[in-house]
Amino acid sequence: MRYAIFTSSPNGVVLAQRVREALAGDADIYVHEKIANEAEVIPYRRVAEVAGQAFTKYSALIFIMATGIVVRSIAPFLVSKLSDPAVIVMDEQGRNIISLLSGHVGGANELTAQLAAQLGANPVITTATDVNGMLAPDLLAYRIGLCPVSKAGILVLNSALLQGQEIKYILDDELPCLTEYQDKLQLNDIEYELMSGTDIADYVQGVSDYTVIITKKALPAKKTILYLKPRKLVAGVGCRRGTEEKLILEALQEACSSIGWSVDRIDEMASSVVKSQEQGLLAVSQQLHKNIRFWDNEALQSQIDNYRLSESEFVKKTIGVGNVSEAAAYCCVDHGVTALPKTKYTKVTVALVWEK
Repeated sequence: MRYAIFTSSPNGVVLAQRVREALAGDADIYVHEKIANEAEVIPYRRVAEVAGQAFTKYSALIFIMATGIVVRSIAPFLVSKLSDPAVIVMDEQGRNIISLLSGHVGGANELTAQLAAQLGANPVITTATDVNGMLAPDLLAYRIGLCPVSKAGILVLNSALLQGQEIKYILDDELPCLTEYQDKLQLNDIEYELMSGTDIADYVQGVSDYTVIITKKALPAKKTILYLKPRKLVAGVGCRRGTEEKLILEALQEACSSIGWSVDRIDEMASSVVKSQEQGLLAVSQQLHKNIRFWDNEALQSQIDNYRLSESEFVKKTIGVGNVSEAAAYCCVDHGVTALPKTKYTKVTVALVWEK
């Protein structure tokens, strides 16, 4: 995930630095221009303006200021719980951390709990299923790279869960990476039934039970059914000229393993048009049966600017832009969420991006 931290007080700046350290440095800090006197922070004039600009650029927005200010600032930019970023609010003493928006699909609740544990703060989470110790289907979706369809179904299934209704989980046995999905369901203590595509279609026609179905297939909407569909995962790849196939494949395998998946989970690969004739890269895409898209410098620079991606001066001198792997991956999605920021391996750089 990529994070933005906003603050407007000296105490808030100190806390923002602690938060960034807790997030392993993968965060931009926005500070009001009146006190923005450090080189590594981004000054802003009005929080409402900068919040709007950041709404589609980051996976999570963390505000160190009054909740009322935050609510008024983000209100004009809210679209849907399926696409809005996680929004978290903290007081400048770091005593309380509030999960304000996109608690499940956006990951705000789990991020709140994580930061509270690391900073010794009090997590304030008000989502009913979490408060009652229940794993909601849309939270499960966030954990294992799935997208809930539809938004209305989330409310129906979560309400049923809170009312003590039994929810049935069905896993499509034709789903790619099936064994990995089975492992992840077991890790989350989810009992499920494995079912063929034909049987699922028949089940949907006749069932009235509350059901979560994990599948890639397009099936009829039904009030008591929530579909969880795999999010697209893009692997952006940069490599040195002449890098052999073996090293590129190993880098992709290690990158995917670091986020809990095998390389088979990749849906698409991406790189710079400068690399379009790299035989090792082309061989890996063929071996994995993955489409690879090559993007020109203009497209890459657009994503670098939009998402404020870090740049390498060496890469910039070599091909004209300073970020290939992350920028290329973001080019492949309408709205992306970083699963793995650009990571260096032997002669290869890989970034993984989920489509939100």
